[in-house]
Amino acid sequence: MLESIEKILHDVADLFSANTEAGHNVVYVILIVLIAILCDVLCKLLINRLLLPIIRRTKFEWDDHLYDKKVVSRLAALAPAFILYAFLPSAFDIESSWYILIDRICKVYIIALILRFLNGVLNAFLDIFNGKESLRHYPIKGGVQTIQVILFSIGFISIIGTIIDQSPARLFAGLGASAAILMLIFRDTILGFVAGIQLSANNMLHKGDWITAPAYNANGIVQDVTLNTVKVLNFDNTTTTIPPYALVTGSFTNWRSMFEGGGRRISRQILLDINSISFLREEDLLRFKDHFLIGEFVVQRLHSIQQACNSGNSFLAEELRVTNSMLFRVYLENYIRQMGKSNPDMLYMVRYLPMAERGLPIELYLFSAEKTWKMYEAVVADLIDHTIAVTAEFGLRLYQSPGSYDIQCLRERVNQIYKELAKKRQNLDK
Repeated sequence: MLESIEKILHDVADLFSANTEAGHNVVYVILIVLIAILCDVLCKLLINRLLLPIIRRTKFEWDDHLYDKKVVSRLAALAPAFILYAFLPSAFDIESSWYILIDRICKVYIIALILRFLNGVLNAFLDIFNGKESLRHYPIKGGVQTIQVILFSIGFISIIGTIIDQSPARLFAGLGASAAILMLIFRDTILGFVAGIQLSANNMLHKGDWITAPAYNANGIVQDVTLNTVKVLNFDNTTTTIPPYALVTGSFTNWRSMFEGGGRRISRQILLDINSISFLREEDLLRFKDHFLIGEFVVQRLHSIQQACNSGNSFLAEELRVTNSMLFRVYLENYIRQMGKSNPDMLYMVRYLPMAERGLPIELYLFSAEKTWKMYEAVVADLIDHTIAVTAEFGLRLYQSPGSYDIQCLRERVNQIYKELAKKRQNLDK
């Protein structure tokens, strides 16, 4: 069929060439170019008038991405290039310099169009991948960029080989001898590619994760994971870029499991003044027997003490005595369980820490159902506010190092005592 079309074109060229070889070749080339332009116009009409309405009506999303990334139009652009290349041998003498020049130009153009088409396919694949909610968090962008680097490297070498009329295989063999130099040049790219595979295979990092990497002053949300960088938007609105291989070889904290889990940990301490800790008498305990949080505990403990006393077990009765700090701990545990913003299905407790010179530390350990930063801090603040305020109801005091206000009050008290003593002395002198 190609030979028949070539014969028809030659016959048409003879009609307008005035029987000269140069004129025949010019007219023939013009006809080929016109056919290529006509083919390009027909392909565009076919895509825009016929294919596009079908793509928009389908329920699939992948075809929309292929069209939006101009993958179809880039594939159609190959048709005119192949037409020019196919009819070129019949337009010029194969040994002529014009044929050699135009042949190489056509080959370079076709290679460039193929690279452009494959790059569009990769970009469309990346958009399709990111469009899936279950897959969008995986760092696939680094892998796609690696393929793009390899693809354009092969294409560039093929173009150079075409221009200098050398086999690309020989150029690749020559590059193999300078592999050490290439590894030095593409060191970050190679390390980033390997790190990207490790991050993805081990499910270590997703786009949208909250990570902290103190070595790089990073504390924020991962915005993008590329071949050479991991971009982190910090909470102070600064941006930190970290090489992917640094996250693999070093250490960082990923808070994703906290958001996916049942709660975010709260661990806070208060310091009790040990001089305020004492046993509670029966009448003191009776004040709390109707309390909705600790009333049941008080009634049971008083009943157990009474039974121990009736049975003559003085040691058990002594062991069951209740201190105000014990009652305070029971109150806080019940309060945490019922506060509504904690997760009672996860570990929660109120415990003593090793005593030091600053008093007796009590730790509140629980998991907040609120995980976002602002709501989490609000839960912590409410819990600490309530804990500090309720301490006095149990006859306890919080330990606090003396401050300027304490010193001022002490000074005023000393001055007051001094004035009273001076006044008494004056009265005695009289």
